[in-house]
Amino acid sequence: MGFPENFSLKSIELNEKRVIRDAIHDYIHVDHLIIWRLINSQEMQRLRRIKQLGGTYQVFQSAEHSRFVHSLGVYQVVRRMLETECLSNALNDYDKLCVMCAGLLHDIGHGPFSHSFEGVFGGNHEDMTVKMILEDSEVHHILSSFYEKLPQDVASIIQHTHPHHILIQMVSSQLDADRMDYLLRDSYMSGTTYGHFDMSRILRTMRIRDGKIVYKESGVQAIENYILARYHMYWQVYYHPTARSYEHLLQCVFQRVKDLYREGYDFQTQLDYLIPMLENRVQVQDFVDLDEAVVLYYFKEFRHEKDFILSDLASRFLNRHLFKYMQLKNLDDLKRIKDIAKDKGYHPDYYIVSDNQKQIPYLHYGESGELSEIEILDSEGSLSPLPMKSEIVSAILNSKRFKSDQKVFFPKEIKDELSIF
Repeated sequence: MGFPENFSLKSIELNEKRVIRDAIHDYIHVDHLIIWRLINSQEMQRLRRIKQLGGTYQVFQSAEHSRFVHSLGVYQVVRRMLETECLSNALNDYDKLCVMCAGLLHDIGHGPFSHSFEGVFGGNHEDMTVKMILEDSEVHHILSSFYEKLPQDVASIIQHTHPHHILIQMVSSQLDADRMDYLLRDSYMSGTTYGHFDMSRILRTMRIRDGKIVYKESGVQAIENYILARYHMYWQVYYHPTARSYEHLLQCVFQRVKDLYREGYDFQTQLDYLIPMLENRVQVQDFVDLDEAVVLYYFKEFRHEKDFILSDLASRFLNRHLFKYMQLKNLDDLKRIKDIAKDKGYHPDYYIVSDNQKQIPYLHYGESGELSEIEILDSEGSLSPLPMKSEIVSAILNSKRFKSDQKVFFPKEIKDELSIF
């Protein structure tokens, strides 16, 4: 199907429009056939089997929502953006179709347990998302069946290379559909209130100036609340030390499997789904076949492996015998903790993990005109970076000290030995 310059979204509307009930947006509206087909593709349906928040549900028990519902939410926020007068008038129907597809598909490249998986096997979920869109996949065939250049145009939004900067800002910036949905959704599903902000107010104050999205000065307070919501969600939910412990334990299992495979260890378990990752020769279908259900099956099997470290780590993971943690003051303490673990029979490469989490609430790019900068439009029509219009954001940036949290994680069996620290 070709897309002439006068292409209209009405030409691909469903005869009977679909609505999907949602805890955050009430109803998610699906008006177009291509969106409905993409939702039902195997790549999108796989996201039902990938948790949005990795190990966070080990602390916030109700946070078991999937990347599938988040992706639908991002698509819905994009739809709401497109319904605003400024964006409706600034974009043609083909651009609107591209950005709706990009919002829906932006997370299809996430692996099992998301960032923990990437930490061991490498790669980047955005790169895999682009690979799925451009190469042999059901998503690719759906997009190209509507228009041969549609996969490239959708991928370019995710790659930040699309010439129409507004489309990139809508999906990936410091104030985008992705962040707006996950803050509201993750806050609701975790049973917390840290992520609440007034999305409707922010959308109402959106304007287009110089080919990019800016915000009226009257929306500054709502944007401040959004930035603070993100800051608090990171420290209270995403960086919670128990969730980090769970993900470190997960990475230790993956790392042990990777090391044993490299050494030629004879696994009792058939690793068919993991071998492409272990041998760094992943094709799109290999990745689509791998989800959290598959990984959890392997972990159950690993409990019975002859290798004690793998068996023990897998058992700890499945039974929530998580690593304990403490503040890490210096690298000398880390070395002493590793020595204690080794003396007690715990291989420090798999049983001692340290990390240093940092979170910068807002990135200010000065006068460079960086696309991710949030710009404020005053009553006289002048544009200014957000920190120049927000005392709160300015104070955060001028503090010169961003919060960080360095911890070391270790088996509970050596906790008493560490009381000297």
